[in-house]
Amino acid sequence: MIKDDFIQFLEEGNLSIPKFLLSNYTKLGLNETEFILLLHIHSFLESGKTFPTPMEIADLMTISPSDCMETIRHLLKKGYLTISDEMDELNIKYERYSLQPLWEKMIQYMMERKQIEKIQHTEEEEVSLYTIFEKEFARPLSPFECESLSLWIDQDEHDTSVIKAALREAVLSGKLNFRYIDRILFEWKKNGIKTVDQAKEYSKKFRKYQLQQKKTAVGHEKEQTNTVPFYNWLD
Repeated sequence: MIKDDFIQFLEEGNLSIPKFLLSNYTKLGLNETEFILLLHIHSFLESGKTFPTPMEIADLMTISPSDCMETIRHLLKKGYLTISDEMDELNIKYERYSLQPLWEKMIQYMMERKQIEKIQHTEEEEVSLYTIFEKEFARPLSPFECESLSLWIDQDEHDTSVIKAALREAVLSGKLNFRYIDRILFEWKKNGIKTVDQAKEYSKKFRKYQLQQKKTAVGHEKEQTNTVPFYNWLD
């Protein structure tokens, strides 16, 4: 008997709901009764019963059919649930519940939360950026320097990580001033540099070019000092 009950239990299947919804249903404006009622409707829809009665739903909860009906009306009014008219294969009209409004609200809330998190992260990055600059300059930034930082972020749309990379480049070059950093960022933007990796690669090539230029200049000075000037006899 236990074996048969267990097999029946397995055949009833499982109800899958987004974990995000389970963790955030209160933030979507739902209370426990509304949430559980929606889950039961979801379960009925999953099993193929598209329009369960308030009594059928209430039998699975601790509320009366009238309270269930009132809760359903409330969910319809608040836009968490809809009832649509459908046609079956025999062109017979029937009604069904749809949880699409609930999923849309969940997605909208998810997108808004991501946007808020992005804004908070950007603000934290900017605060960190000011702190890093003040640490490198070993002094508080002037109003002009603060404005320059804001312009690099807001107007020039440089990522904070790229601005940090430009600061490191200025430190390595021994030219720690905002004008030099601004020039670095200008050159990077002109050459399509948008990431730290691209900036590192560009700086590596630039240093290599500078080293070659110095070697060429030194070699040229030696030639002028130690060799006879070359004349092109064909001219």
